[in-house]
Amino acid sequence: MNVEECIKTRRSIRKYKDKSVDSEKINQILDSGKFAPSAGNLQNWKFIVVRKEEIITKLAEASFDQDWMIDAPVHIVIAAEPRKAERYYGARGERLYTIQNCAAAIQNMLLTAKDLGLGSCWVGAFDEEKVIRALNMPEDATPQAIITIGYADERPDMPSRIELEHQVYLDRWWGKGQGYKAKGYKSIAIQEGIDNTKKAIKRVAKRIKKK
Repeated sequence: MNVEECIKTRRSIRKYKDKSVDSEKINQILDSGKFAPSAGNLQNWKFIVVRKEEIITKLAEASFDQDWMIDAPVHIVIAAEPRKAERYYGARGERLYTIQNCAAAIQNMLLTAKDLGLGSCWVGAFDEEKVIRALNMPEDATPQAIITIGYADERPDMPSRIELEHQVYLDRWWGKGQGYKAKGYKSIAIQEGIDNTKKAIKRVAKRIKKK
């Protein structure tokens, strides 16, 4: 599967088959996370693989009782070590770079899971303290996400996407130029309004001339 196909066909899976995932595939997913970019190459993350049912149940409960998570045979918890980034980059490293680093690793894992024929879901809604207790995490580590992994038992439709021309600017905010779909949502709406107003004025002008 090429990269573009993998990106565009990946879905968040919340229904899983009762089928185990072999360790080799999980290792490939973890290895992809390891190769994600990180600020200063700090790699200030840890990956906790969870297979025990009792701990998976605790994670589902910590995730505000998202019971569907229990059916996923493997959970990977991505934990950050923000103090490592703070030492080099101060508050910005702790509060921003750490999150960016982990997010890059998470996306690598999701795409690799898809490429391996597995379903996955990025879970970010959870009680941090409950996750920390469930996994016996140290004080200097914070959970960033839980990835559920297993064989998909559903085929979700592609969710709607905003057109690129509504999301891209050229050189500056609201900037647009020749050869780029870079008008921006508001600028398109404004332009359409101007065009409609011009048409209305022309119609009124024609009526006045006829009279």
